[in-house]
Amino acid sequence: MMDTATATVSERSQITDRLLDAAGISVDRLPMLPVVFDRMARIFADAMRQKSTSPSYISVSYIDNERIGDVLDEQEANALIAVFYSPEWDSRILIGFDRDFIFTLADVLFGADGTEPPVDDERSFSNIETRIARTIFDEAAKALRASFKPIAETQLKLERIESRMDFAILGRRNNPAVVGRLLVQAIGRGGEVFVILPHATLNPLRQRLSQVISGEMTNRDKEWTHHFQSEIQRTEVKLQAIMEERQMTLGEIVDLEVGQVIELQATPRSPVKLECNKQPIFTCRLGRLDGAYTLQVEDLIYQNEDLLDDLLSR
Repeated sequence: MMDTATATVSERSQITDRLLDAAGISVDRLPMLPVVFDRMARIFADAMRQKSTSPSYISVSYIDNERIGDVLDEQEANALIAVFYSPEWDSRILIGFDRDFIFTLADVLFGADGTEPPVDDERSFSNIETRIARTIFDEAAKALRASFKPIAETQLKLERIESRMDFAILGRRNNPAVVGRLLVQAIGRGGEVFVILPHATLNPLRQRLSQVISGEMTNRDKEWTHHFQSEIQRTEVKLQAIMEERQMTLGEIVDLEVGQVIELQATPRSPVKLECNKQPIFTCRLGRLDGAYTLQVEDLIYQNEDLLDDLLSR
């Protein structure tokens, strides 16, 4: 009886898989795909920043289903395509750099600061530009491989680089694929990196991509939060210490003269309010040390819906 029940469940699972295969892959039903591409953009950007003094910013701009032939037709004579083979998946994927990205990449790696005019012609890529692209293709593949690691580990071996899109076709031109486009910005210029993952490659991974990995999402959020906080903490801000505020009319201000003394009700024991960007933060006590005035923080000034309160509560 148990064997029959197990067989029935297995048959139902096979039927479900066949129906899903026939329906194709829907990006909306694979919540881990955007996570994979977001992670790839972050890892790729970190690798690019280590190779140049000018920072590179990479973000995901588009993820959707397209025909492989349609994507390549858009890039005819306008991009370089790298064909990678995955032994574990027994499949090939494509990573492409458009013309703007390749020219920007060459300028960045050779120390340009963006003051020179960008290359604006339809010439063929030089040997140096192709070699540079080959090196960065390896970095993009490493970023993609690391991004897929929580789902399925694989090696991506570079087979060839093509400048003619006809030679980069994987199977039939009308085969569907998931296409992820990454927007790259550096030295005031832009470019695009696109990744083509055929449905045949993603079908065996569909169930894993459809299940959100809670631990992975948590780790990713913590990593980004830590990075965000560390960058905020390095921001320079201006502080103001206010002992007392006094209201005056415009007429009284006009009558002020050089050398005139304005009397205040404050004393050396009066609390001092420490402000940042016109927002009160702490109350302090005025003091002196080695001939200089000092402030000793005494208490936090609480305000409703204050950003500092919200950050300190986390």
